[in-house]
Amino acid sequence: MFVLMLEHSRKPQKTDQKRPEKRYRIPTEERLTRQALYYLDRYASSASNLRRVLERKVMRAAASHDRDPAEFQTMIDSVMAKCQRSGVVDDMQYAETKIAGQRRRGRSRRQIEAKLRSKGIAADVLDKAFESDTRDDQTAAVILARRKRIGPWRTRGDRDAFRDKDMA
Repeated sequence: MFVLMLEHSRKPQKTDQKRPEKRYRIPTEERLTRQALYYLDRYASSASNLRRVLERKVMRAAASHDRDPAEFQTMIDSVMAKCQRSGVVDDMQYAETKIAGQRRRGRSRRQIEAKLRSKGIAADVLDKAFESDTRDDQTAAVILARRKRIGPWRTRGDRDAFRDKDMA
């Protein structure tokens, strides 16, 4: 009886059959708007990052239909304009939120700037966002040391034995 149950519960073995290639729908302005709003519901994003996400979606769909992705650039521009006009995408608010979160994690200004620049935030927006930041790098270092439990926050063992490691 047990042997019969095992035989029936086994997964079927893989065959050499390939999955059918996924067909993407041709992008329309309405479809791109819905995709942008769905993405923004799930993730906070800068305008530049959202543009990259939409361009990737268009690239996949265009490749699937053997079309040129440049055909859909005006649609992406129009969706981006709608999102910025409605306030759904605001680089300043995004930068301030990310700065506050990263400071709570003990990140330095340089680390935060590098991360936000990779997301497409302009230097002038970063400077304005850092003006409202109340924490400096020394405070961030203390927060990081406390989180990592290094230096004076080490709870186990002899602190002197771990001094070099903690300083590294």
